Amino acid sequence: MAERQPLDQVDQQMQSSTPREDMIACVMALEAALLPCLPARELQAIDRSPHPSHQIDVERHARDFMEAAKKLQLYFIGLQNEDQPTKEETLRKEIAAMEEEMRLKTELIKKQERLIEGWRKELKEQLDKHVTELERV
Repeated sequence: MAERQPLDQVDQQMQSSTPREDMIACVMALEAALLPCLPARELQAIDRSPHPSHQIDVERHARDFMEAAKKLQLYFIGLQNEDQPTKEETLRKEIAAMEEEMRLKTELIKKQERLIEGWRKELKEQLDKHVTELERV
């Protein structure tokens, strides 16, 4: 039961901690589950051993390892989902971009209207000048 304690601690820590602490807790649980595992040759020897206690140890370590790996996998899946913006956030960004685009185009239209107004004044002045010239003649 002492080796199952790290996995229980991971459950408790994942409920109330930062993402960095969650990841560290998962890695520590995975390490705690891996540490008691024996090298492959020794596992094969124990697997062939007639002692049932040896087989139980291997199964327990394998189960602990799989539980820690599953918790780590769930944690990383959770992180991946956190990185993806919600639909609401996506729509807000799109709306903000559209509003910015509309503001820029409105400014451009106003600038072009001022330019056209300036051209009208110049053309009116030229027309008045030509009309005055023609009236003199």
